[in-house]
Amino acid sequence: MAFPPQFLEEIRNRVSLSEVIGRRTKLVKKGREHSGLCPFHNEKTPSFTVNEEKGFYHCFGCGANGDLIEFIKQTEGVAFPEAVERLASIAGLQMPVERPEDHARRQKAATLHDALDLAAKWFTSQLKTQAGSVALQYLAKRQVSDEAIGNFRIGSAPNSRTALKEALLSRGVTEETMLEGGLIIKPDDGRPSYDRFRDRLMFPISDRRGRIIAFGGRALGDAPAKYLNSPETPLFHKGHVLYNMAMARQKAFEVGSVIVAEGYMDVIALSEAGFSQSVAPLGTAITEDQLKVLWGMAAEPILCLDGDEAGWRAALRAAERALPLLKPGFSLRFALLPKGVDPDDLIRNEGADAMAAILEKAVPLSQILWRKEAEGRPTDTPERKAAFEKSIYSICDQITDVTVQGHYKTYFKDRLWNAFRPEKQTRVNALAPKSSKDRFGRFANQKHDSRYSVPSRLSSNASHRTGRREELILLTVINHPEIMENHFDEFTRLKLHSAQLDRLRRSIIDIVAVESSLDYAGMAHHLAKRKLSAQVDRLKASMGGSTEWFANSDAALEDAISGWRHILSRQKREALEQELTVAQQKLGAEATSENFDRLKLAKKALLDAEGNEADLDGFGFASGRKNDI
Repeated sequence: MAFPPQFLEEIRNRVSLSEVIGRRTKLVKKGREHSGLCPFHNEKTPSFTVNEEKGFYHCFGCGANGDLIEFIKQTEGVAFPEAVERLASIAGLQMPVERPEDHARRQKAATLHDALDLAAKWFTSQLKTQAGSVALQYLAKRQVSDEAIGNFRIGSAPNSRTALKEALLSRGVTEETMLEGGLIIKPDDGRPSYDRFRDRLMFPISDRRGRIIAFGGRALGDAPAKYLNSPETPLFHKGHVLYNMAMARQKAFEVGSVIVAEGYMDVIALSEAGFSQSVAPLGTAITEDQLKVLWGMAAEPILCLDGDEAGWRAALRAAERALPLLKPGFSLRFALLPKGVDPDDLIRNEGADAMAAILEKAVPLSQILWRKEAEGRPTDTPERKAAFEKSIYSICDQITDVTVQGHYKTYFKDRLWNAFRPEKQTRVNALAPKSSKDRFGRFANQKHDSRYSVPSRLSSNASHRTGRREELILLTVINHPEIMENHFDEFTRLKLHSAQLDRLRRSIIDIVAVESSLDYAGMAHHLAKRKLSAQVDRLKASMGGSTEWFANSDAALEDAISGWRHILSRQKREALEQELTVAQQKLGAEATSENFDRLKLAKKALLDAEGNEADLDGFGFASGRKNDI
């Protein structure tokens, strides 16, 4: 029998996936996920992960994956109805009774799925005929491989009024079913029905389970509409579906990202270039439901739209639509392509590496929103500045999550300060400070107070630089992953200046969140799988400072932790010192109570950080070295 979606959703809400799986294998919680030994195959190193929030499990070793119901089916050897019944018992729910109308609706849906699948097979077969020669030439021109044609089930609709209709009638599909599935059109004036898609390259559209529910067709000749999609049907609701979402889900889970392109050909080109975690909306702006689907695949989907005005407008519409839905950890990023270039063009002309470079530089939603308000807007008078400030803060009002809204306000506040602050301080009266040293009045000496000086026990010309410290922080964790057992949260809260290093940091977090009992070899293996070995090798090659030995893999774990905690504290201290400097500058420019409070908080935070470096007594002894730093 078929079960109402609400009933299955109630089961998932009441029954914990990790608890059910935890009865068969021991799970350890790391971050937002659980990990453990896979219950489906013998292994010594855990490769099995459970994501309670998203409701699925996956084994990187044997590939087993699924949801709560699938786990019961696979482990207890029962069919879908029996699995639901057992879970309903755990949840304390009564099994629903199927009504006649429910049965009829299910039968109709099955009939529509069958009809659409037959249509897809027929469209595919037409590529091999004379009628499909133009479609094949177009695909060859766009450099679409035979493998991609097969994987995406690309087909051709011949330039015939009733060819598909006649082919399906001969296979037992009724005209009523074809009409309900959006395959044919019935004129209101009583004339015979005819095929909806004619003289078009055909792209089947599937649901999350990979079942075909609609089609998109690109005109091969003259036509009023270049692209034509199926109409709304019992199976197809355009705003709820993304092209290629069934095939993209697995890769998106593996790499932790999903790419949103503009159209069918962009998705196919991206997939052929190795970015198979790519999807596309169906000719419209991204809807709220599509955003929820995307966030079910990855926390920060990357919108990679065409580098023209239309692409920019689509990006802005997506940004605005996302605002009320934002929540901690979930946002959007934007890969900005050169003007007049789409992903398909870029890959064909410059290759996959060029596309990877664009994706690597994807900017966060906050920057896009700032650019939207600031671009081409004059702020040369107090009134214009006030209008700009009002419009930028109105963005924050659209964010419903209080925590996210607060951080956006802080972000925009800092950018407004940097945008509007005077380039040079000038004396306005005789009482103004007479030198830059006295610019901040009674707060002037704060910057030079010995209480805020940075200890130099681990100093060298390289490690004084923020970039080098960031490299050492990552290298120490890579060479000693055991550090993450007790310092995982500290590592996840780190803010790195280098986007490239931050990408490496996020990859380390993803690996540690899934794997347990990691050692140096295990970390190296997983970084290699993510194609990060070259970056790590470059970092290691730069090692050589006499005070950097604790980051090496041959250093004792005790010393590695001490050195790592010390430079981590110094990294935090520098950020606090920078905040103090900004607070002093703001108070010097405008002596408001708000700026005074900010200065007090900055001073307190820096004072609270005193003495937080690791205790370095005995540092190096465990590694057979003298404590000479």
